[in-house]
Amino acid sequence: MIDSLHSDQIAQIIYLVLLGTVLASYALVAMRRQIGQFVRMLLLWGLLFTGVMAGWGLWQSMVLPSIAVQQAGEGAVELRRGRDGSFRLTLEISGHEGATPQPVNFVVDTGATDIVLTREDAQALGFRADDLAFLGTARTANGVVRTARVVLDQVVIGDQEHRRVPALVNEGELHVSLLGMAYLSRFSRIEMTRDRLRLEF
Repeated sequence: MIDSLHSDQIAQIIYLVLLGTVLASYALVAMRRQIGQFVRMLLLWGLLFTGVMAGWGLWQSMVLPSIAVQQAGEGAVELRRGRDGSFRLTLEISGHEGATPQPVNFVVDTGATDIVLTREDAQALGFRADDLAFLGTARTANGVVRTARVVLDQVVIGDQEHRRVPALVNEGELHVSLLGMAYLSRFSRIEMTRDRLRLEF
């Protein structure tokens, strides 16, 4: 488990342990004549702290979104798996020529063939529902849904820019857009190790 922690997290843990040791030592010296009361207070505060941390962890898992860290380096993008087990990637996309690029969040889905946009993301990119022709179909976990084919004028990730990228708009209930293999194949190498996914240009 320690191997999966980052160096900054390890440094924070060491700092907290040292701080706790100093405070506990000071309190022990100050209350050496009332050691029994001190131990009871220490146990009480320990239980209270444990309860607060457990509540915080539960709240995070239920309320906060699962977040994956995205780091763009020279010639590569590295993703860290989110708490929901998925890899998330943000692309800058302009739907139409001359449009201002918009950030769109994707879940990397090796089981999907194409880029699949939610209706909300498609609308933000300038694709109006009334102008979309939902002529295709796709089979999902929720059944068969209709899809409309669009072309994204520009897709940018890091220092890489791709033009005229085909995509689909999902007419059904899709909570987050999907990044399928048609786009992932543009990378020269895809490497997954434990909780990390590295995409090399």
